Amino acid sequence: MTLVIVSSCTVLPLARPAGADISTTISSAKAKAAQIQQEIQTTGQQIDALGQQYDAAVAKKQGLDAQITTTKGKIAQTQQTISGDRAVLQKAAVHAYVSNGAAATEDPLFAGNQSSAAAAKEYNNVAEGNLGTAVSNLNTAENQLNAQEAILSTQDNQAQQAVTSAENAKSQAQALQAQQTQALNQENGQISQLIAKQQQEQEQAAQAAAQAKLKAAQAAAQAAQEAQAHAAATPHATTAASTGGGGGGGGGATTVSNNIPPPPSSGGAGAAAVAAAESYLTVPYLWGGASRSGVDCSGLTMLAWEAAGVSLPHYSGGQMSDSTPVPLGDLEPGDLLFYGPGGSEHVAMYIGGGSMIEAPYTGAHVWITAARTGTGSFAGAGRP
Repeated sequence: MTLVIVSSCTVLPLARPAGADISTTISSAKAKAAQIQQEIQTTGQQIDALGQQYDAAVAKKQGLDAQITTTKGKIAQTQQTISGDRAVLQKAAVHAYVSNGAAATEDPLFAGNQSSAAAAKEYNNVAEGNLGTAVSNLNTAENQLNAQEAILSTQDNQAQQAVTSAENAKSQAQALQAQQTQALNQENGQISQLIAKQQQEQEQAAQAAAQAKLKAAQAAAQAAQEAQAHAAATPHATTAASTGGGGGGGGGATTVSNNIPPPPSSGGAGAAAVAAAESYLTVPYLWGGASRSGVDCSGLTMLAWEAAGVSLPHYSGGQMSDSTPVPLGDLEPGDLLFYGPGGSEHVAMYIGGGSMIEAPYTGAHVWITAARTGTGSFAGAGRP
């Protein structure tokens, strides 16, 4: 099995053009961070698909291991049978030799009359014939079983190579995702620095404006005092005052609405499976996981339907094979949504109201999201 991890361009720190407007630079940095976040999500989805291939490879190897164990047991049983036959014949031969004349009175095959030689020869022929047949049967059985074991061992080695290949591909994908996460953290750190610098510049500008306004007010007050002093010193001077005013204001409001998906329908095995799946909300994604400590996509759906009394294999392709296809117009809560060829890349559970629950990818947790049935990778829906 050859698994290839495909990623977009290598993430590098965003270059900051000299003299660029800081707001434009922040906008550019945020766009870059969003791009990296999307790459992390894509890599996580690749890891999830690899996890399903790993689950399938492990299941195949476990089946082959069981067959090999059974074959070895048959070989051992055959060897034990022929060993027992040999022991019986050896014991009979020793008894005849040790008892000598006594055997003659007990068994006509060892009698001392004129036909004793013929009888002994007849016994030997019978004994040797039985033993020869047993040995021949043993050789035939051993050859057949050894050939079968060799074939199974070859297949088992190939299955182990598939498991190892899946593990290596997972490690490569996780390393790539770690690099992407590091780049995202670096980008977010630079964004924080830029925002802090922008806030500092804004504060400095505001302080400068306040100081300028204060100086202007002080100058105006000084001028007014000087004019008042001059008017007091000149009684016949006339003074004039002018007033003016103005003002304005405005405001606005924004509303935020939340689209909460309706709850799944109650009753039936599907509703029980949905309830079980929702009990795993916020449980972290774990590659190959199937417990409260962590689940992958097929682990979640397997545990959910297991709670509803239905047994499913722990990989998405097997779950699609074990499910009855369902048209999209007839979807019910608990139905499974499959992605990739034969459902080999991902599986989620429809919960009603156009929503689904899934264990998405490494670094995320079990969540509810809009059902993705219009994507190119959507393979179909099934009901266990």
